[in-house]
Amino acid sequence: MANNTADHPPGNSVAEGNHDGDFGVTVADLRDLMELRSAEAVNKIQETYGDVQGICRRLKTSPIEGLSGNPVDLEKRHTSYGQNFIPPKKAKTFLQLVWEALQDVTLIILEIAAIISLGLSFYHPPGGDSEACGQVSGGAEDEGEAQAGWIEGAAILFSVIIVVLVTAFNDWSKEKQFRGLQSRIEQEQKFTVIRKGQVIQIPVAEIVVGDIAQIKYGDLLPADGILIQGNDLKIDESSLTGESDQVRKSLEKDPMLLSGTHVMEGSGRMVVSAVGLNSQTGIIFTLLGASESDEEKKVKKSKTREKACKKQGPPENRNKAKTEDGIALEIQPLKSEEAAESEEKEEKEEAKPVKKVNVTKKEKSVLQGKLTKLAVQIGKAGLIMSAVTVIILILYFVIDTFAVQGRTWVAECTPIYIQYFVKFFIIGVTVLVVAVPEGLPLAVTISLAYSVKKMMKDNNLVRHLDACETMGNATAICSDKTGTLTMNRMTVVQAYVGDTHYKTVPEPDAIKPETLEIMVNSIAINSAYTTKILPPEKEGGLPRHVGNKTECALLGMVLELKRDYQPIRDEVPEEKMYKVYTFNSSRKSMSTVLKNADGGYRMYSKGASEIVLRKCSRILDAQGQPRIFKPKDRDEMVRKVIEPMACDGLRTICVAYRDFPAEAGEPDWETENDILNDLTCIVVVGIEDPVRPEVPEAITKCQRAGITVRMVTGDNINTARAIATKCGIITPGEDFLCMEGKEFNQQIRNDQGEVEQERLDKVWPKLRVLARSSPTDKHTLVKGIIDSTVGETRQVVAVTGDGTNDGPALKKADVGFAMGIAGTDVAKEASDIILTDDNFTSIVKAVMWGRNVYDSISKFLQFQLTVNVVAVIVAFTGACITQDSPLKAVQMLWVNLIMDTLASLALATEPPTESLLLRRPYGRNKPLISRTMMKNILGHAVYQLVIIFTLLFAGESFFDIDSGRNAPLHSPPSEHYTIVFNVFVMMQLFNEINARKIHGERNVFEGIYRNPIFCSVVLGTFALQIVIVQFGGKPFSCTALTIDQWLWCVFIGVGELLWGQLISAIPTHHLKFLKEAGHGTTKEEIHEEELTEGADEIDHAEMELRRGQILWFRGLNRIQTQMDVVYTFQTGQAPVPGALRRQPSVVSQHNDATAAKTLSSPTHVGLSSSSSLTNSAGAPPPAAAASSSTAGVCIS
Repeated sequence: MANNTADHPPGNSVAEGNHDGDFGVTVADLRDLMELRSAEAVNKIQETYGDVQGICRRLKTSPIEGLSGNPVDLEKRHTSYGQNFIPPKKAKTFLQLVWEALQDVTLIILEIAAIISLGLSFYHPPGGDSEACGQVSGGAEDEGEAQAGWIEGAAILFSVIIVVLVTAFNDWSKEKQFRGLQSRIEQEQKFTVIRKGQVIQIPVAEIVVGDIAQIKYGDLLPADGILIQGNDLKIDESSLTGESDQVRKSLEKDPMLLSGTHVMEGSGRMVVSAVGLNSQTGIIFTLLGASESDEEKKVKKSKTREKACKKQGPPENRNKAKTEDGIALEIQPLKSEEAAESEEKEEKEEAKPVKKVNVTKKEKSVLQGKLTKLAVQIGKAGLIMSAVTVIILILYFVIDTFAVQGRTWVAECTPIYIQYFVKFFIIGVTVLVVAVPEGLPLAVTISLAYSVKKMMKDNNLVRHLDACETMGNATAICSDKTGTLTMNRMTVVQAYVGDTHYKTVPEPDAIKPETLEIMVNSIAINSAYTTKILPPEKEGGLPRHVGNKTECALLGMVLELKRDYQPIRDEVPEEKMYKVYTFNSSRKSMSTVLKNADGGYRMYSKGASEIVLRKCSRILDAQGQPRIFKPKDRDEMVRKVIEPMACDGLRTICVAYRDFPAEAGEPDWETENDILNDLTCIVVVGIEDPVRPEVPEAITKCQRAGITVRMVTGDNINTARAIATKCGIITPGEDFLCMEGKEFNQQIRNDQGEVEQERLDKVWPKLRVLARSSPTDKHTLVKGIIDSTVGETRQVVAVTGDGTNDGPALKKADVGFAMGIAGTDVAKEASDIILTDDNFTSIVKAVMWGRNVYDSISKFLQFQLTVNVVAVIVAFTGACITQDSPLKAVQMLWVNLIMDTLASLALATEPPTESLLLRRPYGRNKPLISRTMMKNILGHAVYQLVIIFTLLFAGESFFDIDSGRNAPLHSPPSEHYTIVFNVFVMMQLFNEINARKIHGERNVFEGIYRNPIFCSVVLGTFALQIVIVQFGGKPFSCTALTIDQWLWCVFIGVGELLWGQLISAIPTHHLKFLKEAGHGTTKEEIHEEELTEGADEIDHAEMELRRGQILWFRGLNRIQTQMDVVYTFQTGQAPVPGALRRQPSVVSQHNDATAAKTLSSPTHVGLSSSSSLTNSAGAPPPAAAASSSTAGVCIS
């Protein structure tokens, strides 16, 4: 087999960039070429272009020198062949976001109520003011006021607009942040190309057609290309083809390299032939763009069709579009598919059912699960309360007016009565508005967005929002050794050469010249040519290591031996290499074969010492002559040289060679085991990778915070144990396990070789170091810990990884950390957080931020729920006793706005403190609202209710003012009710300060100046409140208060702080009757949920948690749907209004979309509906099974 490369045309004048003519090949030609595979492609290249060199000539590029880098030339390439950039999906405009915010169910109800109220206030029936209608309007002095009846409606509308704008603005800034993050990730993606003969790294977006790109193990290809020269290249094309087998690439068989695919083994060079929208990924994206709009139209059409209850046409064309979606979703590189889309996903969901199949969906994040459940519970309670309020008000009014006063309903009084009913309705709705904590999703978003922004400064680039919060729950971290715990600056510190063990790098004259010669050649040639040692950037700094760090250490040794590796590499360029066996995780060695002048071959090898020494049958002695090396010599060497080195924490590498004589003929290079045998050992070196100085402290912090750190490494067990001891992962005298991958597998697998959870559960709790582990071992360990049921709570596992092979473990883990510097693209792709400095301490920072998010949400909850409880009870009892809510609709909305939006800003942006690391992790099913918090909520609610009711029923005598109770319809605002409102807000403001501490701490002011946002929000709210009370007038139902009254209000507010001290003095453990709330989802519930047909679609709302209320509304929807379905099946006919009744809300469209998806195959519908029946109504009715397929077709 000839070396995998082509000959180069002499005289390469292209590099000067002096060509004006157009290129000899068009975009269309290249595009057609790139669509061919393997043999077809090879034939096409031969027929049309001669060979790959021909394509290079037509693209005016040199396979060795690359492009000239001349800006004019690059610009021409941009215009001819396009840029390497796939435009991201259009961001939503602010108006779209406003429209979305308006879809909120409660807001819609409020708008309707306000509009009815407005309309009625302008309608004055003749004689409507007569006595006949009861005490509807006040006396003459109210004439002007009656005209001002429109103000309340207008004010409600106004406050709705404010709420909508705030929500929209939040969504907008969130989206903007994500886009920023996106572009930051994109800018950080670089790729190696050759320009002007220099190997340089350029941002992926700057790659042009005709560039010569160097590809190596672990790369994600950024553009399509054709192979020029390759060593043992294997590519994972599953993202495009779905085939999981790795594809071998070579010039003779299959030289086509496609963008979005991963290099799994080997290295090489390719000429870039298509970029951006013309590359294979780009083409699929364009299809996807087209099919998406078609799909949406189809879904809409199918909805209208299904309304008419017709059977659907052939679904083939729909499925075609779906599969395209499916493919594209897997390939998306780090670019456009990202958290920014998570919101759009929800809408796209309608068009793309396929999404669910391909995107490996992680479990819903813990916090979101708990919050959703909580929001649903609170929403239901609020709904019941508001309904009861309205009913009581109406009944009271009707009984009082018609029964007690014995009036008759007169036609001309109708509008006035209706006005009353509208007023009652508005009161009911406001109770609902206050009860539903729509600030929750907002608080989560703000808190996460704020954390993500700040985590950038702590070297954490968060790719998936919820990862940052999951990190706070982490109970185990499985970390790599190299580069994460250590500095990844490898240096050779010991060597065994010529029968002597040197404790430092020997002097050049201590080694025989022939030994030195062969050693230097072996190291220089048998390493990736991209690995180099460059002079330091700053004077006096350390030389820069580029490429593989272990190889850098060996090259560093060559330099210390006063030799230079570059001339040797210039003499033997990569093209002259006959065969290369590149390093991979199963080989754990690398070999390069050169052809000698006499027709024989020489192979240089290097790799992990215990593996390479096993293949050695000779060793160079002190004279530089090979002598026989027997197994017993090897054991002695392991005992005397390798183990002592490993116990010093050194990594041992063996360098060897083998000669194949010419007379023996050419060996069969494919039989790797025979080739990599019978080697002659040249030298064994010990490479030190010092522990990062800050790591031991970080690990101590983790252990104090209840997080177990485990080290998973490919190094041998002695090195691993030495480093683990230095880091503090293991301490002498502890009962821990350090094992090698082989032993680990023996212990956890049964006789059939399958992993058994019970066996694994015996091993992992004590395991601290797993050495010589393969990527599968890492994945097995992570999966085993996550699936384990040994502890009382499920473990939450974080994993760090840098190699391509770490992908599965990173994906499986709850949080995957990829290395920003050393990590391959594949690892970054699979990860949730990228560590931009590759440092373990950054992980500890992530834990701190994660816990902080959790605490921020709890603080906000504690505050929010106190407001909710008090406001709902006040509105409810007030309305029932005095016929009118003491807090008016607009006031409630203001309270809702400050308490939700502003408080979520204030409490969600508390910076983390070190004290967060002093407690154990919360665990997955610890309730959101602990007993202490419940005590605080109820305690403060009691204080506030007592105060408010006292003021409500005895306030007039205390302040010596007129009572505001039982005021007629359009009466002016009273001082009495203004004081009630003002006191209410003051108490919330001071309680906001109490809410800063949730674990029962005494000092609530601690560190308050570290959070400027909090201070400004509290002061700003206070200022606004003064403005509203003094100048709010009729719209806010307020009258100006005197300075005395103000002082009283503030004084009562300050009472909150004193009361807070009193509450924290009560020990929580005596209050056994307090319930916790907001538990995580238990396992049983999860199984149940998986069965219900709509589980996936409710999940998306939960993933975003964007609208607290949608959820309970959807709950009602679903119950109704299920009842209808049950009815359909029992009677075998559709209930009158149509089987799945349409709710006039956005939500229902979401449900319908799911129904529509389900509809494409009748049997599927039958199954899903009956399973949902089984779930909702116990056992399915007998008729269900029989009629499912028939009734199933027509359910929507």
